[in-house]
Amino acid sequence: MPRRLPPLNAVKAFEAAARHLSFTKAADELFVTQAAVSHQIKALEEYLGLKLFRRKNRSLLLTEEGQGYFLDIKDVFIQLAESTERLLARSATGALTVAMSPSFAIQWLVPRLAKFSEQNPEIDVRIKAVDSDDESLTDDVDVAIYYGKGNWPDVRLDKLRNEVLMPVCSPALLTGKKPLDSISDIKHHTLLHDMSREDWQQWVKQSGLKNINVNQGPIFSHSSLVLQAAVHGQGIALGYSVLAAPDIQAGRLVVPFQEALLSPNAYYLVCQNSQAELGKVVAFREWMLEMFASESQSELLQ
Repeated sequence: MPRRLPPLNAVKAFEAAARHLSFTKAADELFVTQAAVSHQIKALEEYLGLKLFRRKNRSLLLTEEGQGYFLDIKDVFIQLAESTERLLARSATGALTVAMSPSFAIQWLVPRLAKFSEQNPEIDVRIKAVDSDDESLTDDVDVAIYYGKGNWPDVRLDKLRNEVLMPVCSPALLTGKKPLDSISDIKHHTLLHDMSREDWQQWVKQSGLKNINVNQGPIFSHSSLVLQAAVHGQGIALGYSVLAAPDIQAGRLVVPFQEALLSPNAYYLVCQNSQAELGKVVAFREWMLEMFASESQSELLQ
């Protein structure tokens, strides 16, 4: 025989209102309007065929039936909350699979991963390199790093940082046979392209430069490859600041000119809505947000 259960949203509204003896406070707790709470309780009273509340001198009181019902169900809500907390606590351990582009993994996450492991030794991070954000948040992935405009539907999104593109090159190019004394000297050097020539085209247009041939120079399939080509002095790359940061800070790359191109895209930490509050996902999200907050854009450009 199937269980006869009342409308659960209505019971939730009743429990909150009975505990606070206030529709207003119940609405605040449940992030709904006072009218919505009143509607839910009316629906519950109609379902049960009896009154649960009465008003007296602007005060909200429970009827005898309401008082008895509240005493019976309040422990159920307490047990449900405790069971949920225990489940989330267990979910704070174990393997965490994170999907991202190979370049983000190599240039940003891997150099910092030891910090996360030190703070969260009970979580075993597994990195899954993917070449496209599309469909990377599969059943075997807990969290993904997306790069785009943030318009992915039906997922939890946390913005990590906007991105800027800037010219980067080996320090050797600054004083080589064709030194980079001014921004116009770029025309004497090979341009290194990340997947397409579009970024350099936009940067040159924004900078107002003339006689720069953006159709020359090799094209690389991954950002990490174009940065390595720049490190080895093969030309000037238009590097993504977040990905170029390790090489800049280590002195392998320099930023010869401060003219930067703001990308319309940004980095996002993405997970399924159903996974958003799992302990291990929360721990990784909070760590990522903290790391990006501590590493300002100005530091990356130094």
